[in-house]
Amino acid sequence: MIKKDPRTYAIIGAAMEVHRLLGCGFLEAVYQEALAMEMKLRAIPFVQQVELPVFYKDFRLEASYRPDLFALSTLSLN
Repeated sequence: MIKKDPRTYAIIGAAMEVHRLLGCGFLEAVYQEALAMEMKLRAIPFVQQVELPVFYKDFRLEASYRPDLFALSTLSLN
């Protein structure tokens, strides 16, 4: 049996609340801002637009990855 992670469910719940209230049709920036607000309201720790290094065969690339939200120090949300 797969163990359920309550932190993941909290993030999914926040995203579902945003979708329930806003519906579809907005540009990504609207949903990103609303999800950040909802995560703050639910006290889910996250940072926005953090720059993450990318490695290829043990070499760090000059390019980096910048997810919209990075939650709980482990989840990248785009």
